[in-house]
Amino acid sequence: MSEQDTEERADRQGLGQVGGPGAAPLQLTGSVRRLLGLAISVLVLGLGVGLSSGLLSLFFAGSEKLMLGFVEGPHQAGAFQTPALRRFISVSLGSLVTAILWWLLRNRTRPVPSVKKAVRGADMPAWQTATHVLLQIFLVASGGSIGREVAPREAGAMLATYWTRLLGRLGLRKADRTMLVAAAAGAGFAGIYIAPLTGAFFGIEVLLGQVSITVVMVNLGMSALATLVGGVIKGFGPYYALPNQAFSPWMMGLCLLIGPLMGLVGTGFRRLTSWAEQHQSTGNPILFQLPVACILTGLVAIWMPQVMGNGRSMAQTAMNQTLQGITDAHALVMALGTLCLFALVKAVFTVATIRSGASGGTLTPSIAIGASLGAGVGLVGAWLLPAVPVWQCALIGATALLAASQQAPLMALAMLMEVSHLPITAIMPLGFAVALSVLVSQVLLSLSQKAGHELAAAPYSRTAGGTD
Repeated sequence: MSEQDTEERADRQGLGQVGGPGAAPLQLTGSVRRLLGLAISVLVLGLGVGLSSGLLSLFFAGSEKLMLGFVEGPHQAGAFQTPALRRFISVSLGSLVTAILWWLLRNRTRPVPSVKKAVRGADMPAWQTATHVLLQIFLVASGGSIGREVAPREAGAMLATYWTRLLGRLGLRKADRTMLVAAAAGAGFAGIYIAPLTGAFFGIEVLLGQVSITVVMVNLGMSALATLVGGVIKGFGPYYALPNQAFSPWMMGLCLLIGPLMGLVGTGFRRLTSWAEQHQSTGNPILFQLPVACILTGLVAIWMPQVMGNGRSMAQTAMNQTLQGITDAHALVMALGTLCLFALVKAVFTVATIRSGASGGTLTPSIAIGASLGAGVGLVGAWLLPAVPVWQCALIGATALLAASQQAPLMALAMLMEVSHLPITAIMPLGFAVALSVLVSQVLLSLSQKAGHELAAAPYSRTAGGTD
């Protein structure tokens, strides 16, 4: 009999006796005690993780003010008013500091496991994880081209790994540790982006890959509490500033083009970032490779400040695109070229930053790339049919590419809905584009895996056949 079967049998047989002379005092069944333990865990971790995410938001704002002289928001998403020289110095100096500290952290102390390894049972050392988290936030605040969403997830997972040492006292099972760590990681994401469904879906869809009423309860409850605390600290406003305009059913037609295109590009971006992570510099090369990557970022940022940071400014720029000022075909081609250049530059420098040794996320860079390409499609659509809202095409592109690059359609859909405060009518076109994007992505990944297996088997086939 398995351990889980034994525990469930004990739950069923754990009823206390009630009533009658000399009856035993009322006792909780094992299952009820476990549910109470989970409820306490959700409350404590939800509030604690929300506090850590809120504090990380404040640290990011303070670091950004120190390094670049501004604090980003939906109406000032990038360092556009910061002098070009200061932008260059900021990202160069920030990368030098983080490269040295990451080298020390990775080569002179206990290594920090990934969130997925923590979910599978690895412990996250306290001060090393905290330092690792702060370095990620600082690099993005200084202008490094990488996402910052991994940091709050790691902070949440770390808090959960320590809390779950109380499993026995709370009446919880060993399997509950996995669920609580995953939920806390998702809650960290929810608390920094004020997106409870996104955090819950991240824990369920990306980390756990399984659904039950208990899993949903724990993930959704913890992310909701973390969002509350994070919002109280940093505010509940939208992450992107968008027009208040309902999505037309006719946008479904453009989704037929945008969805598959984003599936193709998103799959390519996923493969590139996976390669960068597998070949990431951790030893001595990080001391010069990361500064070089960020110095190049700073040089490009002299003319294109949107390349800096996690991609928020680039995505907002794309979402702000209109046909205003585009009076002829030449101007249209120039605008399309600029948006495609945005996407290319963001992809290249995000991959380079990861490959050179930086830790961080790819969610918000994916949104930036998708928004740029989606806006390009929108400009063409608006040129042909002036009623087409370019910003909606940018948003559809961002959602679809995020879904493909992360292989997480529900999380991607929820994230753009929540961080943009979209009307409910947006679910129809966004959901359709996400479905098409993931379909294309799945086909491409399957073909890639098949080709990889055939290449791996080829040498053995030649040997078996007796040929060289």
